[in-house]
Amino acid sequence: MMNETFDLEQYVADGVKQVVKDAVRATLKDPREARFMAGFALATQRAEKRRAVYARQGEHIPTFLIASITSSCNLHCAGCYSRANAACTDEAPVAQLSEEEWGRIFTEADELGISFILLAGGEPMLRPDVIREAAKHHDILFPVFTNGTLFGDSYLDVFDGNRNLLPIYSIEGIGEATDERRGEGVYDMVMGSMKKLHDRGMIFGASITVTTENMKEVYSREFLDQLAGYGCKAVIYVEFVPVTDESTELAPGEPERAYMWDRVQALRQEMPEMVFVSFPGDEKSSGGCVAAGRGFFHINSHGGAEPCPFSPYSDINVKSTSVREALKSPLFRALRDGGLLLDDHVGGCTLHAKRAEVEALLKAEAARAE
Repeated sequence: MMNETFDLEQYVADGVKQVVKDAVRATLKDPREARFMAGFALATQRAEKRRAVYARQGEHIPTFLIASITSSCNLHCAGCYSRANAACTDEAPVAQLSEEEWGRIFTEADELGISFILLAGGEPMLRPDVIREAAKHHDILFPVFTNGTLFGDSYLDVFDGNRNLLPIYSIEGIGEATDERRGEGVYDMVMGSMKKLHDRGMIFGASITVTTENMKEVYSREFLDQLAGYGCKAVIYVEFVPVTDESTELAPGEPERAYMWDRVQALRQEMPEMVFVSFPGDEKSSGGCVAAGRGFFHINSHGGAEPCPFSPYSDINVKSTSVREALKSPLFRALRDGGLLLDDHVGGCTLHAKRAEVEALLKAEAARAE
């Protein structure tokens, strides 16, 4: 089952091409979406050539960057890893990257050939200044991971006018499952927001944290057909990572992972009009964890370059260096070259499961720098 070879980057690239074809077919209905998608397809080809140039120089540039543009959030979702790591608070953020600093990061990423920058948080919609800055960078697709509660008409106009901004709604299932984790009334707000996008002919995606409680529902055709009917084009399944002892029972075990893997393979055949990505399942079949620059990396709201959001360790800050140099950080190199990303493990996230080893690497690199 899970020893089958799978090229995650190629699958996403092919998925984008399919979405482009769908958009072109819908040109008469929504020419703006078709124009953007056709232009973005050309932009990804140019980005691929840039990455190839760096590869010939011995530098690997990942396709994806995750940018947590704020550490503030308006919800208190059960089991939130960001709050558990103290990376997300209710307080007014202090010393976070400015709109101009994020703009520089986006420009540098574009020049390197990074095609996708996932905007996360906290709740990214609390930073309208950064959202508007991202809209200016037309050759990059910005999936915006949002809880959907702040998507008012003003934001709708921004996203409608800048199709490189792609809403990715966090949802846990139909009705009750979402409200239990995110708060009463959140599900109705999210579905109302999806309908507004659908009425304007805009596409979006969904991000689903998979637990032992919602697993059967979120892989069901009933649930996915409902999302597809609203215009959903991508579903990202993220396996729940327990950050407290109390939440351990929500984490899928090996039998659940086997079921999840089989369902994703089946859905890719049954629903080719949608892109299905599964973490960490797709990572394991792609040759190991793709964090620390192998396939993506993370920049937190204060500028620290981290392997991934689940591994909040950093030895370099983009406030004082470039994105290119951040990818060469001693911690990233140690993780990539030391084999830790390729290790098998029990649990959903390699680096979270092996956080003691990551901390040891960070201390060793700090000692060498002294």
